[in-house]
Amino acid sequence: MAGGGFTNGAGAGAGAGDFEAKITPIVIISCIMAATGGLMFGYDVGVSGGVTSMPPFLKKFFPTVYRKTVEEKGLDSNYCKYDNQGLQLFTSSLYLAGLTATFFASYTTRRLGRRLTMLIAGFFFIAGVVFNTAAQDLAMLIVGRLLLGCGVGFANQAVPVFLSEIAPSRIRGALNILFQLNVTIGILFANLVNYGTNKIKGGWGWRLSLGLAGIPAVLLTLGALLVVDTPNSLIERGRLEEGKAVLKKIRGTDNVEPEFLELLEASRVAKEVKHPFRNLLKRRNRPQLVISVALQIFQQFTGINAIMFYAPVLFNTLGFKNDASLYSAVITGAVNVLSTVVSIYSVDKLGRRVLLLEAGVQMFLSQVVIAIILGFKVKDHSDDLSKGFAVFVVVLVCTFVSSFAWSWGPLGWLIPSETFPLETRSAGQSVTVCVNLLFTFVIAQAFLSMLCHFKFGIFLFFSGWVLIMSFFVLFLLPETKNIPIEEMTERVWKQHWFWKRYIDDDYGADEKVAHVNNGFDPTSSL
Repeated sequence: MAGGGFTNGAGAGAGAGDFEAKITPIVIISCIMAATGGLMFGYDVGVSGGVTSMPPFLKKFFPTVYRKTVEEKGLDSNYCKYDNQGLQLFTSSLYLAGLTATFFASYTTRRLGRRLTMLIAGFFFIAGVVFNTAAQDLAMLIVGRLLLGCGVGFANQAVPVFLSEIAPSRIRGALNILFQLNVTIGILFANLVNYGTNKIKGGWGWRLSLGLAGIPAVLLTLGALLVVDTPNSLIERGRLEEGKAVLKKIRGTDNVEPEFLELLEASRVAKEVKHPFRNLLKRRNRPQLVISVALQIFQQFTGINAIMFYAPVLFNTLGFKNDASLYSAVITGAVNVLSTVVSIYSVDKLGRRVLLLEAGVQMFLSQVVIAIILGFKVKDHSDDLSKGFAVFVVVLVCTFVSSFAWSWGPLGWLIPSETFPLETRSAGQSVTVCVNLLFTFVIAQAFLSMLCHFKFGIFLFFSGWVLIMSFFVLFLLPETKNIPIEEMTERVWKQHWFWKRYIDDDYGADEKVAHVNNGFDPTSSL
């Protein structure tokens, strides 16, 4: 899922773990308010799959699909009845707009601050909701989705950065995952709403489904008006005294001088970098860049968004009737939320690698078994999925979703957020979000066609990718738990069997700069 940040953690500097910081109410409240951006994103992901399985919605906007699914002429394969580029564009246009908006959001996050960028996202969300709810034709519907996509681009740029920069380092992982938790709550909320609105007589239930996205949209906008901007952002924009005052407020102590000095130094170094995107391509930044990009691609190729976008459509395809398919989607949504809570409790204890490797095994096995059952039981023109097998498929989908929700879901964002230094943070954030949204768009646009052509093999396709990404984690992903962000170079990259060559080779005359870029000054006594 899209959303993640390039963290500065409790303190942006060497010895960040030693900075004095209480877990203050203002930090908790700010994080809860900001994380509603995740709620909005999750709702948009969940609601599209539900409304696209509602007959009145299909009849109004996609009559071809409506004829194939409702009039049941038996001409089309079970796997192909939803294969329609327009229908896929309704879902995927949001991610295409988000992809474009991210480039502008990178500028506003850096120049105008995290808070104002969240406010812009809120306004885009509200405008998108109005267009979608009042939609009279497909063009109006797509414009609404594009506006929502712009909101996604701005929110996914600003919210996780905000969360990461405001959080004390010892609970950095947990607070960062708040965003992902809200994404899953948004999906569940959308599934519940779809289940209810599908029962409304008169064929206007889909309007209510799309309209209720206004609730998280208004919450995010209000949240952005009420929270303070991060000290990092204020200092970066030259408002030093204000930055120091906010730092005292969020840390709950007047003893913030060491952290403040580190933020000043990181900001000074960041300002010397005139071309952050070009700097991102330097050899010493390659490990962070490769891992961030790979994690985003892998996150989408687990197949999770295919299941979450189209859960009701998918269950319909497998022979569940409309009501049952929405009900099954609610169950998977609930599992998603509960499993993300597991991640919040375990990520800073067990570590990142353990969760990813365990989930790899669980996801691989569940997808292979689903493929075998569907291969034998769901044919092109008949489905022989008895109630027992249908329940078993839902259980397997839940097994898959749960393992994703405590691993690749939150950690696909958290791990990149722990690696980039301040001078490439905004650029790194843009690249990460862009790659994620690009591949989310590709999967959203292609999934129903892939389902038509691959049939049950779609699950084998994704399980093959799960195998590849698990080997990537095993050999190339270092553990980052409990390591202060600005000490990553010394304690992670320079110690890793593969990545150390990129750090060591680049430290000639540039050694001092590279250290300081990571907030670690070897001449300092801190």
